Amino acid sequence: QVQLVESGGGLVQAGGSLRLSCAASGRTSSNYIMGWFRQAPGKEREFVAAINRSGSRTYYSDSVTGRFIISRDTAKNTVNLQMNSLKPEDTAVYYCAASNSGVVPTTQAAYIYWGQGTQVTVSS
Repeated sequence: QVQLVESGGGLVQAGGSLRLSCAASGRTSSNYIMGWFRQAPGKEREFVAAINRSGSRTYYSDSVTGRFIISRDTAKNTVNLQMNSLKPEDTAVYYCAASNSGVVPTTQAAYIYWGQGTQVTVSS
């Protein structure tokens, strides 16, 4: 079992930055592929970014490529999402998730543990 707790959300103006963190407890998060998803009001939850177990490979959705950076700190058992050049369309609840898949997945169904989410609001 892995428990995930997100933090770092808040209100920011367009063009600003936020850094989300996901703290894992229970089994060490380095055993899992870690991902970030988001869900805007009235929309489906969508993939944002993912990182492999070693932290050597990262994956991003087209909408955040070049603006967001996912990283992991195995010593601290955390996964971070640095979000730069934020846009109003980035407004959503952001979720951290863990997968035990053999390859890095971008679909929700492949992630077995989820955090409760943290709200990110970007004002125009």
